Amino acid sequence: MTQPPITELITQLGRVLLGKPEQIKLALTCILARGHLLIEDLPGMGKTSLSHGIAQSLGLSYQRVQFTSDMLPADILGVSIFDKEQSQFVFHPGPLFKQMILADEINRASPKTQSALLEAMAEHQITVDGITHPLPSPFFVIATQNPSEQSGTFPLPESQLDRFMMRLSIGYPSADAELAMLKGHDQSPQMNALPQCITQLELSQLQQEVEKVSASDALLGYILALIEASRTQNEGYGLSPRASKALLQASKAWAFIHKRSYLVPEDVQAVFSAVAEHRIRSSSQQQGEALSQKILSNVNPIL
Repeated sequence: MTQPPITELITQLGRVLLGKPEQIKLALTCILARGHLLIEDLPGMGKTSLSHGIAQSLGLSYQRVQFTSDMLPADILGVSIFDKEQSQFVFHPGPLFKQMILADEINRASPKTQSALLEAMAEHQITVDGITHPLPSPFFVIATQNPSEQSGTFPLPESQLDRFMMRLSIGYPSADAELAMLKGHDQSPQMNALPQCITQLELSQLQQEVEKVSASDALLGYILALIEASRTQNEGYGLSPRASKALLQASKAWAFIHKRSYLVPEDVQAVFSAVAEHRIRSSSQQQGEALSQKILSNVNPIL
């Protein structure tokens, strides 16, 4: 019996990133909700494997960009070079002109280079020398960053963090998963040979189905109560209107992955931390986790 596309995709990615089904589902939730994803973790945890596996499984054009302290905006956006034969400047697109971008170790680049992604992430276009260039469709950014405590990092500004719909951390594998990896049971070495599970047309159709997931007025009230609770606390930052829309879209995508056509409070609770933590934390990842859990525990759904 043939598996549904989403189930097949989760199964295939589960062979790439062993023992992390929740992280895989959250990453796919972000893609189905048309959002950008930030993965924050220590080096070697599988951040690159997950993003590459998603791109391969969806058949998207993919580019990994290694961010460094000496990188300039033109290195990712592209540059206009004078063509003598045409007697005019010709734009040479940079690596950003792919459907999926892995911005690897984004917080090692300077703030000026980080900000070059803002227009691309928000409007799916870039402007160079006063000329606007549309980016491919679909367009996703998966950015990875090392913990801010590590040397050689530039903290992402709040405006940049808010452009990421979700942030997740992969964490250490279980002993069984790491043993399977050591025995060669993961597919990371054969990443380029991964079959395409979902066509781009099917991906677009799935994203449209996510939009149709219904949310009752009471459920929307629960989302608004969580947002308001983040704004009235005495710690961290309150969630923006962009965050409230992101929470709704991510909740719909999570419900869709679990084969529901309507939202329940558990859908909101499942994605809340991933949507909220990087927006409300004021000094550390741990503080953001504590604040998000505090908000969830203090706000009860009234349905």
